[in-house]
Amino acid sequence: MRAVYLLAGAALSLMSAWAVAQDSPESLLPKMFQDPKPAAPPSPTSTPAPRTSARPAIRPSSGAAPSPTAIATRSGSAPSGQPAPGEVVQRLPQQAVAEDDARRGNDGLALKRLPSLEELGKMSPEDFEGLIGRKVEFDMPPQARRTMTHVGLFDADEGGLAAGSLQGGDPALLRLALSGNRGALVSRWGHIALRRALLSRLDAPEGMSAQDFLALRVALLVRMGEYDAARALLQDIDIANYTPEIGAQVLDVYLGTADMTGLCPIMATQGSMRSDAEWNVAGAICDAFRGNSNAALSRLDRDMTRKELPRIDLLLAQRYSGAAGKARRAVTIEWDNVSDLTPWRYALARGVGIAPPESLMAPNEGRYDAATVLAPMVGLERRAKASVRAGASGILSNAALVDLYAQLYADPDTGSAWQTRAESLRDAYALPSSAARIAAMRTLWSELEDDGSAYCGRVLTAAAAARIAPSEDVAAEAPALLGSMLAAGFDANAARWAPVVEGGSEGWALVVLSAPGANQSASSGSLDSFIDEDASAGKRKAGFLVAGLAGLNRLDRSRVMGYSNDLSLALDGETRWTRAIDAAAARGDAASVVILAGFGMQGANWRQMTPRYLYHIVAAMREVGLEAEARMIAAEAIART
Repeated sequence: MRAVYLLAGAALSLMSAWAVAQDSPESLLPKMFQDPKPAAPPSPTSTPAPRTSARPAIRPSSGAAPSPTAIATRSGSAPSGQPAPGEVVQRLPQQAVAEDDARRGNDGLALKRLPSLEELGKMSPEDFEGLIGRKVEFDMPPQARRTMTHVGLFDADEGGLAAGSLQGGDPALLRLALSGNRGALVSRWGHIALRRALLSRLDAPEGMSAQDFLALRVALLVRMGEYDAARALLQDIDIANYTPEIGAQVLDVYLGTADMTGLCPIMATQGSMRSDAEWNVAGAICDAFRGNSNAALSRLDRDMTRKELPRIDLLLAQRYSGAAGKARRAVTIEWDNVSDLTPWRYALARGVGIAPPESLMAPNEGRYDAATVLAPMVGLERRAKASVRAGASGILSNAALVDLYAQLYADPDTGSAWQTRAESLRDAYALPSSAARIAAMRTLWSELEDDGSAYCGRVLTAAAAARIAPSEDVAAEAPALLGSMLAAGFDANAARWAPVVEGGSEGWALVVLSAPGANQSASSGSLDSFIDEDASAGKRKAGFLVAGLAGLNRLDRSRVMGYSNDLSLALDGETRWTRAIDAAAARGDAASVVILAGFGMQGANWRQMTPRYLYHIVAAMREVGLEAEARMIAAEAIART
């Protein structure tokens, strides 16, 4: 029993010590770092009792709120808007309502009704932000926000066009020229010039908003197959400045680059711009990559039940969302009963590393070449096959093509056909004799012609052709070599062939059109010989030569009209388009000239181009300072006809 008492006493002592330690904890810091002890509160002073009046106090009726005067009188202090220390004062009902209304007005938290738990569980982060009135309007501090002027990738000092070029243009005409351009141009150099204009830092024309102008430029770049350029231009403005017109182009841009996660910053702040099914499914993909994988996949399951999109589209979206890594779900992609390969399907399939079946790729041959050729997740051979059309159209440069073939040459897994082509390109540079190098080039030209475009072979071998020394021994190869080197703009190398080529030949025509310098001119005898020897249908090649020389001012006016009448070219004929491009050139509006030139060069091949349109395009570009592009377009017309 005594032991029990001893234990109880020890426990009581420990509890007392613990309580004391709790009441006054001891600081372990040195004295210099300790907070000073709080000063003792002042002792309360007695206040005189309030003076009572002779009138009896009015007792409030039951249910009525006490008046502020009565509260102040009972507290013994004058009303000051703040309660006295230690005093608890209840707000008046009218005062509480007014303060709550003011708070709702300031914070934007006015809710008509509280959502249920089920509704909250289905909300995305953007929906919840909108519900509580805390939606993010800007995703960057004010000092980092960009203006909507000079939107583009490079200015005049960096190779672009002047920012104010379009200020004197007709906004309705420019809208028509941009929206009416289907994106396929007959000229590779026309494509390059138009891309340069669309990516320049330009101000919108008067009467058109900066957002509308940007949306038109982005849409045209997408139709041209310039998906990477379109994405770069789209990202040159803040997401907070996006409008529905821009939003209509966003999904096409990121599908073209197979970059669905690139949409996620837009979804975070502008997710309500659109409400179509593909946009909503893209939002679910972004939810998965922000850490909400399970909720995103559940949302896609509901879309599957409701048949918001075809089954294959949602399966691909689930596979892409599963790449976020948190939801462990295997998704099997079944292409059975799929009859078409849409941009959505092709983009998501590329994004997750799935090759669509050949039965779907074959009917769409060439449709997705522009999206495939720059996709890093696609194999080298598929990219090389896509480069045939992309190189001919102007999407890929000579340097990009050579780099792609260098990768094919270095990859031991490359198939024999593409390995042979890569070796032929190496031979075109490295073999000791000019004849052997030209033979290697011709092998490439013929093989790539079988794949859909001989002109891509000319672009591929441009630098190798420029390395061939002019000589009488290879004079017969001059037209092909000149056409190849001019495909990449080697005009100085082409001019070295002037003493070698025969007057009136195709080689002579290419040299006289492409040679730099304002003092170039064509002799009547050589031009007459070219016209007489021209075997093209309707002497189209001779018509292009006359139009190019006239546009470059390398043929005097009287001779131009004479040849125009003899060949029925009607170079002096007018249309609304010719008047518009001539007027733009007269006021020095280079951007309008290029945009209108692109509108006039639409087509699948040079058979859809007329000498009259070529004349106005070349003349207008020369007049606004784009002589190099004008010379290359004129020479390309001869080389590709």
